[in-house]
Amino acid sequence: TIKNYLINLAIKTFEINISEAESDDINSYPTFNAFFTRKLKDGVRPLEANSSILSSPADGVLSEFGKIEDKTLIQAKKRDYSLEKLIVKSSDTNFTDFATIYLSPKDYHRVHMPIDGKLTKMVYIPGKLFSVNKTTTNNIDEIFTKNERLVCYFDTAIGEVAVIFVGALLVAGIETVWHGKVAPSYYKEPKEWNYTDGYNLEYKKGDTLGWFNFGSTVVMLFPDNKIDMLFEKKNSEIQVNQSLAKIR
Repeated sequence: TIKNYLINLAIKTFEINISEAESDDINSYPTFNAFFTRKLKDGVRPLEANSSILSSPADGVLSEFGKIEDKTLIQAKKRDYSLEKLIVKSSDTNFTDFATIYLSPKDYHRVHMPIDGKLTKMVYIPGKLFSVNKTTTNNIDEIFTKNERLVCYFDTAIGEVAVIFVGALLVAGIETVWHGKVAPSYYKEPKEWNYTDGYNLEYKKGDTLGWFNFGSTVVMLFPDNKIDMLFEKKNSEIQVNQSLAKIR
């Protein structure tokens, strides 16, 4: 079938490790998209149980991380972008630290919880779908404030934490476990959902939050100087549930 041909082509082109997938039988995927948003086998990404450790929400490359200074985050060398534009002023929290993970087409595409928390709010921000990779992040100003994105806010032991799904070229959508498909959408303006009254959407560290239907970027925001990153080098490879930072 065309679907199997495309899946085989993707495995070969992007060097996808299909042996880690819950099913390594390509016939078991009803669509190409189902293959791209595949689950992993149990135990392939063990979680650090220590509650003072924050874990990586995604497989990919830890492209940037550091301090948010003057409400500005680093995008790439000599390029930065505005926190207020990124989240369209949807939070008053004093975010002081950030980490950015780029998911390439070869990576596992589900996004997981980095810390125990309760979902309080979700904000969808319409935008472009520029391809996100090293070339574009080095050359397009404020790319993460231009692309379509979904900001998810959680109440956690260290305060409000944001997990942001940034769309990109070929990302035919962003879905979450509590809402279903959020993007692409027909909203022309930012749209907000509040989950405080009558909702109890609690997620444990390592729980699945959602997925990209191709590849893209996750940006995390942390408050009040509460964390120390466990990585020293930018562009390090990282996996879901791997220890990312330590709570002070």
